[in-house]
Amino acid sequence: MAQEQIQVQEQKQQQVQRLSQQQMLQVKLLEMPLTELEESVNAELDDNPALERGDEKSDFDENAETAETTGDDFDSQQEEEERQDALDTALERLQSDEDLPTFEGSRQNYNADYEEIVYGDTTSFIDKLNEQVGERVLTEKQRGIMEYLIGSLDDDGLLRKDLDIIADELAIYHGIDCTEEEIDGTLHILQDFDPPGIGARTLQECLLLQVERKLQTGQWKADEQLYQYIREILTNHFDAFTKKHWGKIKSALSLSDIQVKTLQNEILKLNPKPGSSMGETMGRNVQQITPDFIVDTEDDGTISFTLNHGHLPELHVSRSFNEMLAGYKENKQSMNKQAKEALLYVKEKVDRAQGFIEAIRKRRNTLYLTMKTIIDIQRKFFQDGDEADLKPMILKDIAERTGLDISTISRVSNIKYAQTRWGTFPLRFFFTDSYTTEEGEEMSTRKIKVALKEVIDRENKKKPLSDEALTKVMKEKGFPIARRTIAKYREQMSIPVARLRKE
Repeated sequence: MAQEQIQVQEQKQQQVQRLSQQQMLQVKLLEMPLTELEESVNAELDDNPALERGDEKSDFDENAETAETTGDDFDSQQEEEERQDALDTALERLQSDEDLPTFEGSRQNYNADYEEIVYGDTTSFIDKLNEQVGERVLTEKQRGIMEYLIGSLDDDGLLRKDLDIIADELAIYHGIDCTEEEIDGTLHILQDFDPPGIGARTLQECLLLQVERKLQTGQWKADEQLYQYIREILTNHFDAFTKKHWGKIKSALSLSDIQVKTLQNEILKLNPKPGSSMGETMGRNVQQITPDFIVDTEDDGTISFTLNHGHLPELHVSRSFNEMLAGYKENKQSMNKQAKEALLYVKEKVDRAQGFIEAIRKRRNTLYLTMKTIIDIQRKFFQDGDEADLKPMILKDIAERTGLDISTISRVSNIKYAQTRWGTFPLRFFFTDSYTTEEGEEMSTRKIKVALKEVIDRENKKKPLSDEALTKVMKEKGFPIARRTIAKYREQMSIPVARLRKE
């Protein structure tokens, strides 16, 4: 039987939210870090003749560029349209660390929730390796292979691709016909570059390359036996080494406790990520980080902060364009078609310039309000620099105090940095969740993690504490949290289980 199609008309009330072009510009500029904003401003200056550089500071700059925080309440100057901003911002943090020994050479540390930001130039470790290529005598074919190998390294400086795959890619994309043996020979030349360990295909090969370099440079010449033991461990007992089964290694090589300790100290000086050792930012291959806020803390506890304007110029609408617009408007009635088209062009450019200046002003105002509130809430941290003093604080807390939307606060805190007396931190560092105990007490998760890390750092490494034992110790310290919470926080800080922490 054929089905009958019926059209039904109904009324439905639905709230549809659309952002104006000006709001979209404000959102875009708000998300930008300072260096990207500078590029955007320069591009707008080149594109819009009605927008010009100026030397005079605006009223906003005079009043809000520098602020001394006193903890008093303040009124938001954002208009209602800012509250209507409903674009969602997602921040994902993916961490994937292996359960391996902690190498001093890699400068690894188990931080509670953040990675400290460092400064450096914009040169990548790839550029530094290419500079070393010019110092070697290579054929054109070897040079082509070498450049491709360098471009195939990951940020740690290791080569994760198989040589047969590299041979196919060189033939297909670069027209270089070569064998795996030729690639392997060129790779061995690359592995002779600085820093030692670069171009290794595995962690084991990376560490062995560094051991061989130490021997070549005579660093272990005084103790040949030390070199032999380390090479034996990394070659034939590497699995036991990565799992920290030093008891098995001790028995297999008939070592004393003193010898084991000496070998541990020497091996852990090696760097499993040689690419990240080439300068402060080279291993990351990222741009220099510029703080958006400069926070100053005086010895008496007074805190003040400044918005970092970098190389941003003061902007104003061109006087000549304003005069043209006023002149056209006065003679609007007697205009011909060409004059009206000129009026529309001038008006469009002036409106766009005014909108851009307003968006910059609102960005500064929003950043000022947000940072002032963060300092008001986390005042104790800014005074003493103790991470354990960070109070539970989420985006909603800042939004409620400033009257701004949560999505606006999210944009401000994303890819923005604050330079303080205690270091340079991403704004996300100052946000921390709370943990409510069975007794109803609210505690900062950051403070709990700091305390947990201190307990683990001070434990007997020959008999490391299990999660159950850590739960008891933390309870004695005033942190009554469940065992599963201990395990979760330990994993978030990339601290391995007790078995893998044993030395």
